[in-house]
Amino acid sequence: MTDVWEDVVGQEDAVARLRAAATDDAAMTHAWLVTGPPGSGRSVAAKAFAAALQCSGDPVADEVAVAEVRAGTHPDVTVVTTDKVTISIDEVRGLIGLAQRAPARGRWRVIVVEDADRMLERTSNVLLKAIEEPPPRTVWVLCAPSPQDVVVTIRSRCRQVGLRVPSVEAVAELLVRRDGLEPGLALESARAAQSHVGMARRLARDPEARARRRRILESAARIRGVGDAVLAADDLVETAKAEAAARSEERDAREKAELLRALGVEAGATVPPALRAQVKQLEEDQKRRATRQQRDSLDTAMLDLLSLYRDVLVVQLGASGDVALVNEGAEELVRSLAESSTPEQSLHRMDAIGEVRQRLAGNVAPLLALEAMMVALRPQV
Repeated sequence: MTDVWEDVVGQEDAVARLRAAATDDAAMTHAWLVTGPPGSGRSVAAKAFAAALQCSGDPVADEVAVAEVRAGTHPDVTVVTTDKVTISIDEVRGLIGLAQRAPARGRWRVIVVEDADRMLERTSNVLLKAIEEPPPRTVWVLCAPSPQDVVVTIRSRCRQVGLRVPSVEAVAELLVRRDGLEPGLALESARAAQSHVGMARRLARDPEARARRRRILESAARIRGVGDAVLAADDLVETAKAEAAARSEERDAREKAELLRALGVEAGATVPPALRAQVKQLEEDQKRRATRQQRDSLDTAMLDLLSLYRDVLVVQLGASGDVALVNEGAEELVRSLAESSTPEQSLHRMDAIGEVRQRLAGNVAPLLALEAMMVALRPQV
C-alpha cells in the first residue's frame, strides 16, 4: 500500500503526532492548526492527514481512499485554497454548511483550509462557532505560516502542529524519488529554493524558471547608477505582471466560459443586464487573484535576491568553506559582488530588500518600492 506520509518531507515529529491521532479516535480532536514557514509542506501534511483519517485498515479500500484524496475526488474531503488576497465570508459560510453533513462514505468529513491566514477577522469570527461546536465526525484542518497569523479565538480552539523547514538533502531526495529528476539538478534546485519543495520542483522541471531566476540575480550586478536601478525595477515589475497574466489567462477564460454556459448565455452573445452582476463578480475575483499572483512573484524575486546577498556575506566573512552557498550555480557572480563591496554594504542591501518585502505586503505601489530598493543595491562610492 502507498505510504500516506511519503511526501511529507523532514517532519518526523509532526507526522508521529498526526499519525497517532488518525489511528486512535481517543487522540483525535475536531480542529487542527498546521503551521510552518513557506515551503515546509503545510498543505501536503494536511492532505496526508486527511487521507490517513479515511483509512480503516482494509488495504484495498484504503488504497482507493488515499488515491481519491490525492486526486481531490474523495466525497468526504474538501480542500479550500485561494489565489485571491483573502478568503471571503461567503466561501466560509459554504464550508460551515458542508461541515454539518455526516461523512458520505469515509470515517470523517475533513475540511482543509490551506490559507487560513488569508481570512480577515470578521471572516474568522463567522468560522468560530463551527469550530467550537462541530458535528461528531467533522474535522477542520487549518494551515497558516504561524499561529500568530490566525486570530487568537480560532487558534486557541485548535490543536497545533508546527512544521520546520526540511533539509536541502531531504527535498532533493524527494525530487529524485517522486519526480525522477537527476540527483545533481535536484540538489541544486533544492538549495536554490531554500528547501521550498514546490519551488524546488518548479526550478528542477522548468528551464525557463531557472533562467528567469538567474536573470533576477544578475540584475543586481548590472546596477551602476540610479538610471540602471529604475530600469531594473521596471523590468522586475513587468516580468511579474507577465508571469501572473500567463498563469491566469487560460484559467480566466475557462472560468468565464463555464459561468456563461451555466447562465445559459451562448458564446459570443451579449450578456443580459440581469446576469451582468455575476459576470462582473467573477472578473473582480480574477483581478484580485492576478494581484495576489503578481505580489507572490515579486516576493519570490526578493527572496532570490536575499539569498544572493546572504551568499555574498558568507564569502566576505570567509565562511564559505563551512557554510554551503544557496546559489552554487552562480558562484562567480557571488564572488564578484563580494570583492566589490564590504560586509556592511551587504547587510545594508539585505535590509533594503527586507524593507521592500514589508512594503509590498502593505500594498505599497510595487514600482515605487522596487525603485527605492534597486537604488540601495547600486555600488557605493
